[in-house]
Amino acid sequence: MEIRIEKATDNDAQLILDMQVKCFKPLLDKYKDYKTNPANEAIEKVIARINNPNGCFNKILVDSKLAGAICVYWKEEAQFWISPMFILPAYQGKGVAQKTINLIEETFPQAATWNLATILEEKRNCYLYEKMGYKRTGASKKLNDNTTLVYYKKAC
Repeated sequence: MEIRIEKATDNDAQLILDMQVKCFKPLLDKYKDYKTNPANEAIEKVIARINNPNGCFNKILVDSKLAGAICVYWKEEAQFWISPMFILPAYQGKGVAQKTINLIEETFPQAATWNLATILEEKRNCYLYEKMGYKRTGASKKLNDNTTLVYYKKAC
């Protein structure tokens, strides 16, 4: 299984949004986090991420087939963030997310730290990030009665 990333363009925006909705809609239905869930975003938000001068949106390709996407941006020179990242259900549980994160980290060797946030109640996500060396920062944000975002950081 060959996994690679490729920079998205404006022409990819609708495909990325469609995947994003497919991946995040079950979480939206489960947690009711209407204001923050990527399944509720407009196409303009995807286009803004693609064209962010302080970041990039990358398609995730598995054996040349579109399997997901990962957005990376930097707030400060060496402070990198992953948000969002999503893998289509057919490709989940096969190491695609892990390999994608490794590829992204290799793409930006200038990063001093990597940061991300995930839903505390999604134990598989937390496990993945912790397995990859991300540590909880202690910061969290209660989105509603069902959902808490927890923040992770990895020093390089």
